[in-house]
Amino acid sequence: MKEVKAAADLKQNPYETFLAVMEEAAAKMGLAPNDYEALKYCERQLEVSLPVQMDDGSVRVFEGYRVQHSSLRGPCKGGIRYHQDADINEVKALAAWMSFKCAVANIPYGGGKGGIKVDPAQLSAGELERLTRAYTAAIAPIVGPDKDIPAPDVNTNAQIMAWFVDTYSKISGKFSPGVVTGKPIELGGSLGRREATGRGVMISCRELMKLYGTTLKGKRVAVQGNGNVGGIGAQLLVEQGAIVTALSDVSGAVFCDKGLNVDKIMDFAAKRNLLKDYKEAGVRFVAGAEGNAELLAADVDILVPAALENQIHADNAASVRAKYVVEGANGPMTKAGDKLLNEKGVVIVPDILANAGGVVCSYFEWVQNLANYYWTLGEVNAKLETQMVSAFNEVVALTKQYNCNFRTAAYISAIKRITGARKLKGYFL
Repeated sequence: MKEVKAAADLKQNPYETFLAVMEEAAAKMGLAPNDYEALKYCERQLEVSLPVQMDDGSVRVFEGYRVQHSSLRGPCKGGIRYHQDADINEVKALAAWMSFKCAVANIPYGGGKGGIKVDPAQLSAGELERLTRAYTAAIAPIVGPDKDIPAPDVNTNAQIMAWFVDTYSKISGKFSPGVVTGKPIELGGSLGRREATGRGVMISCRELMKLYGTTLKGKRVAVQGNGNVGGIGAQLLVEQGAIVTALSDVSGAVFCDKGLNVDKIMDFAAKRNLLKDYKEAGVRFVAGAEGNAELLAADVDILVPAALENQIHADNAASVRAKYVVEGANGPMTKAGDKLLNEKGVVIVPDILANAGGVVCSYFEWVQNLANYYWTLGEVNAKLETQMVSAFNEVVALTKQYNCNFRTAAYISAIKRITGARKLKGYFL
């Protein structure tokens, strides 16, 4: 029976998870259904077929998506992910979370998201470029600097954003760097953008410890994922005095009770190496799902899930020993997993707050593009610090006002701003 329950939990539509949490927050606020009914639906969903000529001359057709959940507070904003398991329900959920994330961070954006069902590791660089350009052309009618601004996400990067900008600019007949964020610096990217999501995770961890009367110094941390969120977040946590004892990637996880040399690991990973090939005295590697399970159950103060959705669920939440979970990934916990951790007294900083650093810095990049005036790294990081700390403190205040946990408070913050915009705008007749 337990295995059946866990399987059902993992198969849950992530958009239904979003709706369930939103309903709870709205009920806590005492809202009538009419106040937030429109937020249950995405404004626009586009599914596209992308025929791509492969290197061997054959043609493959890939499925692509772009979803715009809400544009009430500004242009839609959200990344593009390339993943073999991408589907419309996942993209809908990610778009909705982006609407709420932008509202929590109090930046003038709505939420969008895109994806292509593909394993990019199976494509050559040329095939990847042709796929990206085909996708850009297919969604070009609904995106733009004042409509919908994509960005990198899982398995996408600055190079893919460069191809996107070039394709869109050729279609529109003018150079349009503001159509995406997360671009190379040479094409109008912002200093600090690559590190911004990880930096936001670090700031969330730091402010959480401050809230409980302590600091990050000496705190033991396990981080699931070693990309721009997990890996960079781990580096910044170490700079604050934390001890990262576990870190993972798709091949498995590495462990060291005395603390991993995260800088060395990130240099190793930057050469497209996997942790299964990392060797260092005192470091232990556990492959695949077993390594992931051991990391999530590590005896640490803080757990940072910074990989994919649904990593903590009904079947493994009981094994989590961390006192605090700071969500670096989008939707890393199922509804059942979240419920079980709350019952255990685990403090959870939700994704729409903890990983908002990336979209905040994307907003900064977009502003710089529109003004054609660029800031120093110090200016970017200082502005990011101000925005993240302000959002964190607002959510803390709402936990006290509504006597609720961080996730509910973050949703309340978002609902207040989005429904407030709806009331002011009314409905187009």
